[in-house]
Amino acid sequence: MQKIAIFASGTGTNASKIIEHFASNEEVEIALILSNRPKAYVLKVAENNNIPAKVINRSEFYDSNDIVEELENSEIDFIVLAGFLWLIPSSLINSYPNKIINIHPALLPKYGGKGMYGRFVHEAVFNAKETESGITIHFVNEEYDEGKIVFQAHCLIDPSDGPKEIGKKIQELEHKYYPIIVEKLLRRISIN
Repeated sequence: MQKIAIFASGTGTNASKIIEHFASNEEVEIALILSNRPKAYVLKVAENNNIPAKVINRSEFYDSNDIVEELENSEIDFIVLAGFLWLIPSSLINSYPNKIINIHPALLPKYGGKGMYGRFVHEAVFNAKETESGITIHFVNEEYDEGKIVFQAHCLIDPSDGPKEIGKKIQELEHKYYPIIVEKLLRRISIN
């Protein structure tokens, strides 16, 4: 049994899709959901799916080894960031080398870095008059959006698309591909 922890800061739509994807898989368990926001809807998603959840604070995340210990105690094998906005500390990256992935709502290396998430990315893509955008799934390192790219999917942007329309197209790609790529990466880990 491979156990996944999902880190999320918001509504949990990607977390929901991942939970749904693995619901009937007897070899994978979504074992823990962590959020840095006490009112994040993802905590309700966890409750609705009977998944243990924890709200974490900045001090325990950055100034202690509490989170690494919590993950180890829960026998977590793999970490999925699904709209989690804090930079991951080195202690966590070193404890889970090449076992933490993130999804970014643009085609990295474009439109990445601190502060580039959600609507801010879609507005930047729109303002640059891009004709395409997409998603990037990448391993996590000590910098925002700079880890090794695992997968990208593209979508065309129509001249009439505003940031909201771009966001909808991106979310469709996220929901379609993120669970599948997580599963492929888990298979690769279990082979090694």
